[in-house]
Amino acid sequence: MATKKVEIVVSPRPAHFVGDGFRVHNFIPGVHGLDMKRMDPFIMLDYNSKFHFNGSDRPRGVGVHPHRGFETVTIAYSGKVEHHDSAGGGGVIGEGDVQWMTAAKGVLHKEYHETEWAKTGGIFQMVQLWVNLPAKDKMSHPKYQAIENTKMERVDIGENGLIEVIAGEYKGHKGPATTFTPVHMMNAKLKAGGKADFDFPATFNTAALVIEGSIIINGEEQVKSDHFALFKNEGETFTIEAKEDSIVLIISGEPINEPIFPHGPFVMNSREEIMQAFEDFNTGKFGYLED
Repeated sequence: MATKKVEIVVSPRPAHFVGDGFRVHNFIPGVHGLDMKRMDPFIMLDYNSKFHFNGSDRPRGVGVHPHRGFETVTIAYSGKVEHHDSAGGGGVIGEGDVQWMTAAKGVLHKEYHETEWAKTGGIFQMVQLWVNLPAKDKMSHPKYQAIENTKMERVDIGENGLIEVIAGEYKGHKGPATTFTPVHMMNAKLKAGGKADFDFPATFNTAALVIEGSIIINGEEQVKSDHFALFKNEGETFTIEAKEDSIVLIISGEPINEPIFPHGPFVMNSREEIMQAFEDFNTGKFGYLED
């Protein structure tokens, strides 16, 4: 098989706050070369790099807001997030856990620092990724997958470390998340000097975000902490070597190849569908959620 080479390595852009609880660097679609069409089915990636929040009696976060037409995937690396939605989903995303919410035809959602964690504060680090839905599934019923870290498929790669599979598979080991289109998502937790190899179809849009440490891809491309590497749509295999103890989020997905029409919290296939989404939201069809 041919090597899947790196197309670009992107440094984190200046951070901004989403609400008052999430200090994020936007990679998708805010960086040139990482637009929604290029990264399809991944249509948004916000990365809250390590940031210290002081303790607070009022949990910081984001108030009630709507979503339609896609899924939100929240991965907590440090800190805890509490969330609720109008479809009855909710709970706490603990360190290492994942919340996979299918907004589909529409939900109201809110997310905050978990109440007890917020009181003491500390280092907070997380990723939120939006995964697009194909047109035939955009108006399906909302659902929610709570994926605890202990439920993830762990692939032991010996003294090199391990791979935590969230969705898709790694060398035949399948993750617990169900997806509407082929999506692979996993954390590579490598010890210093450790190596891991990956194999995804050439046509899949594939990227790596270094959460911790620093790595070398294919023996030639260095990627530092908090940096994002996009792979070319050529070749299938690549290797990662950790220069120090590292955590790397790997994503790879088959493009849906349908029109993408985003507007704020809605991602549909046409302007008319966006207008309908706003009408449905304004007439209460997304349900009710107390702020």
